[in-house]
Amino acid sequence: MTNNIGKLLRISPKRFREINRFLLDPKNEAVRAVVKLIGQYGGAAAINRKAAEAGKTGNLLALLKKKNSPYYSDVLWLMEQRDKGAFISMKDYCRKHAGTCRVNRKNAVALEISALQYFPFLIQSARQAIARRELMPGRFIRVRNMKEQVADLGDILAVSASMRIIGASLVETLDTKGTDGSNIHLGGPATITGYFGGVGQPNEHAMQWAREYLHYYTTYGIRQALNVNSGTIMIAYLMHRLGIDNEFKISVFMGNDNTYSIMWTLLAAKLFARDDGTTSLIGFNLANSVNNETIIQASKIRKALGLEKVVRFEHHITETFKSIVVQPYNRRRELVQLAAKVPNIAAKHEGGDPEIDGKRAHPSDILDYFLPKKDIESKGLMPAMLRNYLDKHDAVNRTAKALTKAGIGVIAAQNLHK
Repeated sequence: MTNNIGKLLRISPKRFREINRFLLDPKNEAVRAVVKLIGQYGGAAAINRKAAEAGKTGNLLALLKKKNSPYYSDVLWLMEQRDKGAFISMKDYCRKHAGTCRVNRKNAVALEISALQYFPFLIQSARQAIARRELMPGRFIRVRNMKEQVADLGDILAVSASMRIIGASLVETLDTKGTDGSNIHLGGPATITGYFGGVGQPNEHAMQWAREYLHYYTTYGIRQALNVNSGTIMIAYLMHRLGIDNEFKISVFMGNDNTYSIMWTLLAAKLFARDDGTTSLIGFNLANSVNNETIIQASKIRKALGLEKVVRFEHHITETFKSIVVQPYNRRRELVQLAAKVPNIAAKHEGGDPEIDGKRAHPSDILDYFLPKKDIESKGLMPAMLRNYLDKHDAVNRTAKALTKAGIGVIAAQNLHK
């Protein structure tokens, strides 16, 4: 880079002073609103203490038992299977599929499944994993209505406790989002184009998202939430700087699909990172249109900003068969090539392999995520939904097998597959 270009692009200390002055201005109503909200919860330290206590496995189980939930015995069963080593070990898995345990663990790929809508699906997949000597994912995404989870026999408690038991990370999708009616001018499919660039939290809904996040963080210890809007991403950065140990992942619906949009997101994460280098941005779902070269370039930016170990790139390997992409969509081969070069990636499975998923009586459909449970049950669709989920589980294991055979490590549920 020539000296002249360097002078043009360099951000002067004066600009940083102006930004700091803006952020610290007592008249900055946007920042003050976030500070006030944290104060209403007793301050950052109190919030983090309450969340840590709420998220302890023993406390979640105690609440589940108190509710007399039918899921309580299933969670205990899962714990028992973990403790007696019922699941295949990573050593045995590697030997089974690669003949050796000498794999590239530096670039190990996190196995991710989406969406785990109902707790019983987790138990069914665990039973299958034991019987077939398969891996359970190391990362789970949920897109189910939060209030419905709470009301449904302790579903939210059972899933939260199970994630801690099996050693997997969990991301929840809060109810305050663009499809919740927050934009009064938009309805269903007839107004779908109105959502382009506008899905999110208009007007007062950004702060509503923040309040909802703190509620579930302090009540159930749920730390990671999906983020679909640049405004709520900014709030998440501010909360983290102000001492909240919150984390979030950016949704594919944000549309980060080129080097420059990725650069913008990572620059903001770096700008608001704490002094120890950590940021609340923990996962970054790039658009499903990105190719390997874009991800490689994005990885270089991530590394240059010191975020390689902090921010995980989450890449869609499969998608629901209906309502989101043109099928067939399967990026497994590309992933194997990519993972040899780029560390800290998650392989996200939103659907089964298309040649299998598409032949089901009820192929997976992204719109099913937004159906209330009562509607699913009234239509008799729950068995089909379970089949869709197990197809995703199968896709996860095909990816794990392909990576292992190529000498690349995978990150499964760490307490199950030691």
